[in-house]
Amino acid sequence: MAISIMRKFTEETKASRAVFVRWPLGHPLGEPFKVAQHRAVLEAAFSALETIKEPGIIIDLPFRWRRPQDWEGA
Repeated sequence: MAISIMRKFTEETKASRAVFVRWPLGHPLGEPFKVAQHRAVLEAAFSALETIKEPGIIIDLPFRWRRPQDWEGA
């Protein structure tokens, strides 16, 4: 199971199962010190282990970065 912040690379490397979050590099679990947010991402990733039935599937998680000033691509 991969938690991806670079969907293109995850597709190219053909991860067996992955979840994708549209967040800045270095923050695959979320914003600093947001423990509940980190836990939610991990729970979604563990849940995906049960729901993904075919290799190569990437699930887009609905989480969004709340501080766009920290990241121009938000």
